[in-house]
Amino acid sequence: MKTNLKKASLLLTGVMIGSKLFAQSTDTSATAKDYVRPFSGGGELRTWSIGVHGGLLTPFTIFGRNNRQDFTSPTEQFGYGGYIKKQILPSLGLQADFLRGKLTSSNSQPNAAGTSPYDSYSTKLNWSAALSANITLANINWRHEKPFIQPYLTAGVGNLNYTPRITPVGGQQENFKKTDNGHINELFIPIGLGLKFDLAPGINLDLGYQVNFVQADNLDGYKYGAGDDRFSYAHIGLEFALGNKKKHQMATHNPVSSMRTEYQWENQRTRAELQQQIDAEKAKNAQLASDLATTNANLAKLTTDSDGDGVVDVNDKCPNTPAGQKVDGSGCPLAKPVVYVTEEDKKVVKDAIKNLEFDLGKATIRAHSYPSLDRVAQLLIDKNFSLKLAGHTDNTGSADLNMRLSKDRAESVKSYLVSKGANPSRIEATGYGQTQPIATNKTAAGRQANRRVEFTLY
Repeated sequence: MKTNLKKASLLLTGVMIGSKLFAQSTDTSATAKDYVRPFSGGGELRTWSIGVHGGLLTPFTIFGRNNRQDFTSPTEQFGYGGYIKKQILPSLGLQADFLRGKLTSSNSQPNAAGTSPYDSYSTKLNWSAALSANITLANINWRHEKPFIQPYLTAGVGNLNYTPRITPVGGQQENFKKTDNGHINELFIPIGLGLKFDLAPGINLDLGYQVNFVQADNLDGYKYGAGDDRFSYAHIGLEFALGNKKKHQMATHNPVSSMRTEYQWENQRTRAELQQQIDAEKAKNAQLASDLATTNANLAKLTTDSDGDGVVDVNDKCPNTPAGQKVDGSGCPLAKPVVYVTEEDKKVVKDAIKNLEFDLGKATIRAHSYPSLDRVAQLLIDKNFSLKLAGHTDNTGSADLNMRLSKDRAESVKSYLVSKGANPSRIEATGYGQTQPIATNKTAAGRQANRRVEFTLY
């Protein structure tokens, strides 16, 4: 296992060096798409990103201590974490890291008596939080526009919360710390390196290796020797840039390439020529806009009907009439006929209200209500009345259900009246649910009174 980790670390270091040489040897021409004005600040770039990763945790690290480890047979365990990063400069970012997982190993080193006191240990990393500096390498170069591979280094400081459990030789596993449920908080220093690969704009593949130096000798529950404990974490993950997708990510942007682009453009044409072209285009656009505005204004005079009464403004002698107001050919309101509702008319409506019943919890009108509704329909036909139907319920059930039921019942009455020949445009159906009681809902009689459909003739 130790040999494999050493090989992996050498391979990672070699790939980092190769990627730096590769990134610096790439040379492509500048394009407007990749161009960001020099010294334009972070507002032109995406500076926030988040990352998630998973990998292997082990007490073994590439810094050695093979003969000084508290336990001699470390094993790999799964770990996972994430971070949020703010890019301060193209090569410098600050990130808040999070990590969880487990560490295990067996065969403790012999104590002063020459015996091995513990078979194994298992430490749960409950959580760790750290603030780290992330230094991106090889992304500033005059010979390439944008690196495909970004080597990086990280270093920081944080707090580690963990629970070590040890298994004595021939005994049962137990907490190393006997209080606080075995939890321990310690300061630790994470140092790492890795590679990020540009998969797509704002999306990077992250391969990294991190060594975490715990500032105590409690991580494995066995204090052996004079050194502090440490552990490593090799991971793979994804980084996602936050913000406007049209903007470049600062960590993968090469600022000197923008300077080179600016220099090339200045050599191709002078600022005076460019300004002359801009002024000429502005004049053309202004003339086109003026012509278009004149044409639109002329068309608007002939077609605009501001108050929506069907009479265009040039012929409308009474502008700004209310919506729905009937007007004559000159746009002026028609005289509204006087409507007289007699006591006999009111009695027809009152009988309909009294006899109106629905199936329980439904909007279906019961058959014995039809005769009185028929008389209301005939009244609307004969006298051309308008009618407002207002549905109400008690407070039994949910407010949303009651609102729908009251609306459905009012609409059901309207549909019946229309089916008997009434003018649908003169009937308004509205539901108020349980919002307008006329009696208490604490009694059956009160609730019965509140379950109603009100008829208003006008």
